[in-house]
Amino acid sequence: MKLLRFKFDPDPMSCSWNIYGSDDLSYVAHYPYKYDFCCESLTDLSLAHIATKPGIGLRFLLGKCKALEKLRLEYINGLNDSDMITLSKCCKNLRSISLWLLPQFYGGNFRTAFTDDSLKSLAVSCPMLESIELTFDGCEPLYPSEIGFTQDGLIMLIQSCPIRVLVLRGANFFADKGMKALSSAPLLETLELVCCRAITDAGMRFIARAPCLINLTLRICAQVTDAGVAMLVHALKLESLIIEGCDRVSKKAVKRVGESAQCHTSKKRSVQYSAESASPAELKRIRY
Repeated sequence: MKLLRFKFDPDPMSCSWNIYGSDDLSYVAHYPYKYDFCCESLTDLSLAHIATKPGIGLRFLLGKCKALEKLRLEYINGLNDSDMITLSKCCKNLRSISLWLLPQFYGGNFRTAFTDDSLKSLAVSCPMLESIELTFDGCEPLYPSEIGFTQDGLIMLIQSCPIRVLVLRGANFFADKGMKALSSAPLLETLELVCCRAITDAGMRFIARAPCLINLTLRICAQVTDAGVAMLVHALKLESLIIEGCDRVSKKAVKRVGESAQCHTSKKRSVQYSAESASPAELKRIRY
């Protein structure tokens, strides 16, 4: 009853489930209280590489975690919008959410677990949400429907919650329209974009206007060029810029941002550049 933090992350190589279906060995049909325990003090929950059944299991657990502030779900099989809606309605103190998603079969569709219905529920019911990390693995850019979220859904969430940290990896749906929305996010301080292939120099022009942006990281964003990076000299509060694996961005352009006289912060602007980047799977996970 006094448990504050719980993390379960088995070796993924030892897990027997796959994206095409699996069984929760604790599941008993029509018996929703199989996982009957109290966890109302839990504030930090991290689960990875497990399977759950619709209607019980994870949904029942999330319905009990009324004090939850941080949630990380990494490659969980069997999730759907009902789980996220239960979470948002019960966990009013949620401040940080991290979702690592693979496409799975939902009826006749092959897509990631959650849709805009989940984002809408978070936007309406979680007024303290300030950190969002979304990683989409195995989703092909040519098939945007493999990601259940849309750009409009994410924009709605960003505009409804006091977002300070946003990390997007493999978000093929996120483009310049989304960057424009971020430019007016009043509290956004940290933005990391990895393999967001639809973002162009126009998006960089928008994000340079973000009023509180301090940390910006771009990795493997193929359409961003030196011209787009040059817009960042106008990002007056920017303190840290990391650019890796963006083929059309030069070290010279990044260095120019670091040397810009437009930087009026009390700290020296830090810039890092690399022509190469680790693969998304190899990138070190950032925890806020």
